[in-house]
Amino acid sequence: LPRLKSLCLDNAAIGDAGLVALAPALRRLPALESLGFRGNPFGDEGLAALVAPLPPAGAPPPTAGGLAKLKRLSLKRTQITDAGCATLVAAFNSVALPSLGSIYLNGAPASDMAQDAVKQALARRRC
Repeated sequence: LPRLKSLCLDNAAIGDAGLVALAPALRRLPALESLGFRGNPFGDEGLAALVAPLPPAGAPPPTAGGLAKLKRLSLKRTQITDAGCATLVAAFNSVALPSLGSIYLNGAPASDMAQDAVKQALARRRC
């Protein structure tokens, strides 16, 4: 599926364990631009697996791959909390998700302040 540009996995009952298992395969889709997870019960653990952990200290940063072309990510009505929002902010401040332009967190239990921090981090990176 190297040319797959859009994948909608809305309401697919994907929990943390499912996204942890699925994330490596998703990160190997070089053309993926849009990814939808609306209404799935995963939370912060699954999200952390999706955005990929940072390399260990002293290791060179990744230069390519890993959702590099992803422009849109829908996490509406998932179980992302403030901790997951902090993971997203850290990802935006690193090399992860370099092309992301839109993220949707509506209906997640994360506080408004944490969701705003995600939006601000994304906006800062675009500037």
